[in-house]
Amino acid sequence: MKRILILSALALAAGSSMATVDEAMTKAGCMACHAKDKKVVGPAFKDIAAKYKGDKEAPTRLAEKVRKGGSGVWGPIPMPPNPAEKISDADLKGAVELILKTQ
Repeated sequence: MKRILILSALALAAGSSMATVDEAMTKAGCMACHAKDKKVVGPAFKDIAAKYKGDKEAPTRLAEKVRKGGSGVWGPIPMPPNPAEKISDADLKGAVELILKTQ
């Protein structure tokens, strides 16, 4: 019984953490240009995940790209920089991890 309660608490915590990352991405404006499974202005998260699959440096490089902004990788429309005031380091890390796990 105790084990079930612990596992339930962990599952609940993981779910609330995911909701927090989704909320942070929405608040930071990520979802205005990106979607999980289709191109909006920027690429779909599933396409980003596929491109960087197996790349151990991807989390660091993508977080840096989000911070600095960029253009040319996915087309001519630039992604503006996203400073820590817009999305915290912790939320950015969670967002990149979530994006890279998208299928």
